[in-house]
Parts: sequence; structure tokens; C-alpha cells
Amino acid sequence: MDTYLEDYLTMLRVEKNLSTNSITSYKADLNRYINFLFNIESIKNLNSIRQIHIRNFIRYLNDQNLSSSSINRSFSSIRSYHKFLSGEEKISHNPTQLLEPPKQSKKLPKVLSVQEVNEIINSVNLESSMGYRDMAILETLYSAGLRVSELCALEMNNILFDSSMLRILGKGNKERYVPLGSKAIKLIDDYYKYVRSKLVDKKHSDGNVFLSKNGKQLTRMTIFNIMKKWTLISGINKAISPHTFRHSFATHLLEGGADLRAVQEMLGHSDISTTQIYTHLDNEYLKEVHQTFHPRA
Repeated sequence: MDTYLEDYLTMLRVEKNLSTNSITSYKADLNRYINFLFNIESIKNLNSIRQIHIRNFIRYLNDQNLSSSSINRSFSSIRSYHKFLSGEEKISHNPTQLLEPPKQSKKLPKVLSVQEVNEIINSVNLESSMGYRDMAILETLYSAGLRVSELCALEMNNILFDSSMLRILGKGNKERYVPLGSKAIKLIDDYYKYVRSKLVDKKHSDGNVFLSKNGKQLTRMTIFNIMKKWTLISGINKAISPHTFRHSFATHLLEGGADLRAVQEMLGHSDISTTQIYTHLDNEYLKEVHQTFHPRA
């Protein structure tokens, strides 16, 4: 069966300007979908795909105990794929046209308290070989609310020390400016002076701020492992990721009275409804306080 999958992925890269990580996710979703159609539904031709086959695939994903967000993302990938096939006249009809996406339960993101964030950052041993780097990474993630991919790609010329700002190239190559706290600036400066100068290898780093021991750009997994290491050492028994610091950044700003649109701008959300989930989180906190302390709750 000719799937035209590579043509579709090329379109995402060239016309939609999606990141490598996003394209990898689309490819994985659609390969699983196509394999299901071919091996389980015995589909031999794209024009043979009907709504029932897509519904069966969604049930199959549910039986695999995938999260509702993963199932919803797969459905979105499938719908976009069929829209492309229909637009390119590779198929005579679009079976997803009248299909409703699976209902997705809204999960509030996990956040840390201000004290917990401080404990994790302060647990970093500055006498360790990469202590300055690790503390600067944690402080920057929390101070600016960056995505882990944005932190990995951050370059020295994106740090505007004079104005205490970061220039970030986010999703869809959208540029935004994010304030950087004085503690983060001091830590980056210390890391630059004491550690980075010994790691720099222009052949590998391309000017990236945070480098590995080999002078290479850090990966997402390395950042995750750095956070896991210092969280364990801090004694905080929570499963967290770099995104937890981003969630905590947004939640703490809103709890402190920050304007929702300002937080949206700093996070780089194109739709304010994405930022509003942190308002729900704040409301959950208020309800918890009310139930704990109100005499008639």
C-alpha cells in the first residue's frame, strides 16, 4: 500500500515548519496507524479506509492503556494526514471529515511549591565538576519557564545581559523575549567564567550556552537526568521533569498576581486557553486552602 507518508512528513517540515521532535511524533503515530490498518484491518488501499476503521484504531489505542492525551494526539495526526491526502487527491474521500475527536480529560499539571524549587536548586553541589552548570540550568528553567528544547538550543548571543532578557526561538520558530532573574544571570555568568570556557569546542557546540563534558550541546534526556539527580539529593520524593519547572514558573506567577496575558507571552503560548489551565490549578489551590481552614467547609 502506497501511503505517501514521506510526502506528508516533508510537507510538515517545509510548509508547516514543524520541529524535528514534532515530525518524529507524527511519524510514530502514523506508522502505528498504518500498521494497524494493514495488519489488523487488512486494508490494501487508502481509498478503502472508512470511519469504522479509524474508530477501531482509537479503541485499539485505548486497549493499549494509552493516556487520553496520547490518543487525542494520534487522532489529530490521522486527521491532518487524511486532509493532506485528500488535498493532494491521493484519496477520493476523507474518512475523518465528520469524525469527532475522542474526549480528553483535562489533567492539571504537576507543580512544585516555591520551597521545593528552592530546595532542589540549593541541593546542587558547586564543588562538583559540573555544579555551576547544573545550578544555572535549574535556575534558568525556573526563572524563564523555558521548554527543555528551548534550553538545549539556547545560545550565548540569545542572552541579553544588559537588559536581563532571553531571546527565545520557540515552537514554529516564533521569537519571544523572556525576562531572566538576577539569580539566573549571576549563575550563568559564574558558569561561563568557571566552567564553560573549559568545555567550548566550536566544532560541536555552535555557541550553545549549556554544554556536556565533551563540549557538545546537551540533549533533553541529559537535562532530565540532571534534574532527577538533584531532586533525589534534595530529598523531595516526587517524579518531576524539566516541564515541572515550567508549570511551576507559570503557577507561581499567577499565584503572585501576574496578568494572564503576560504569562502567556512569557510561555510562548499562541492560544491563551492553553495558559488558562494554570488558572484552574490556582483555583484548585484556593479550594484546598478553603477546605483546610474554613470552619464550615
